[in-house]
Amino acid sequence: MSTLEETVAIAVDGSDRIAGTFIAPGTLMPGVLFVHGWGGSQEQYIARARAVAALGCVCLTFNLRGHAETLGQHDTVSRSTNLADLLAAYDRLAARRYVDRNAIAVIGSSYGGYLATIMTTMRPVRWLGLRAPALYMDSGWDVPKLQLRKNQDLVAYRSNIVPPEGNRALSACRDFRGDMLLIESEFDDIIPASVLASYRQAATNTRSLTFRCIKDADHGLTTEESQRAYTSLLTQWLKEMVAGARVGQVPAAAAPTEAAPEVPPEAIHNDG
Repeated sequence: MSTLEETVAIAVDGSDRIAGTFIAPGTLMPGVLFVHGWGGSQEQYIARARAVAALGCVCLTFNLRGHAETLGQHDTVSRSTNLADLLAAYDRLAARRYVDRNAIAVIGSSYGGYLATIMTTMRPVRWLGLRAPALYMDSGWDVPKLQLRKNQDLVAYRSNIVPPEGNRALSACRDFRGDMLLIESEFDDIIPASVLASYRQAATNTRSLTFRCIKDADHGLTTEESQRAYTSLLTQWLKEMVAGARVGQVPAAAAPTEAAPEVPPEAIHNDG
């Protein structure tokens, strides 16, 4: 493995200096950006980010506006607002020292997966991981996201296969040329199988497409078994993907740590 070397002067006893040399791996590391769903927070991905970091990646989790510390904006944030959050987080990760800008993965759940898919048309993404990605009509892009369930018949819209033409997320999915992971929950009462089928049918230009269904899982992964299954699927897929992007041996993933269920507080309506 190549190395980077930097000579330094080390201060001792106040005024004296001794010479030293920093030696570090010369390879850049993949970056992984995690995007939580509507009504969630970065806490749902902290444990998984730690497991993925053990693969030799630099990970970033963050809170979309309208959530966690900015919950006061919950009623006013739009898809446009949250896409701007995602772009800002991506740029922060890409600018991080030792992150390979040509090897960035974006992992999103539900609403976060929907936004992540759209973002692939605006920033370079090599790997895209989507768990139960949501789907919305393109209309009302700048209206508060909470109004979408009033303005759009999402149940009807999501119950049929939607073609890529005329849908921003599915068009982005069709144009994506990296590797994609698509995960479905077997008993998802918010994002039906037809939505996953729409994403699968749109993904015609991916370098690879991996589809998995978590047995007995609901949308929020409310059981420990579902949580462990998702963490295992995600880390194994990322391990396979990043192995080809790094020089040298990729370390084994740390044992998955328990993560919080991906369900919003009871006070927040969750429509994906």
